[in-house]
Amino acid sequence: MDRGERSSGAGTGAAPKQVCPHFQGAVELIGRRWSGAILYTLADEGPLRFAELKETVPGMSDRLLSTRLKELESEGLVRREVLDGPGVGVSYSLTEKGASLKPVMGSLTDWAREWHRA
Repeated sequence: MDRGERSSGAGTGAAPKQVCPHFQGAVELIGRRWSGAILYTLADEGPLRFAELKETVPGMSDRLLSTRLKELESEGLVRREVLDGPGVGVSYSLTEKGASLKPVMGSLTDWAREWHRA
């Protein structure tokens, strides 16, 4: 097995390998409530303002969206840009690092459409 994949070790007498810490960290980051939906929306829709992003995921509070955006920004996946013009405007988009998740999200979407009941 490659890339730190876990082997069951069944029947071999060998202890199973531990989960790759990089994989575990990535799954925990993207698997946080609403994080995947935020990344998916930004990948699909492009730059969005806070209110536009909030509309895409019903039930998400302003506070939680703000927290998730800060986490994703600190991980280098989301870019926050203050917009020029009258009034305060902020736009969110994926960074190059965030955009590199598009194929992964596409594969997960394909899997979900085939195997997961909504």
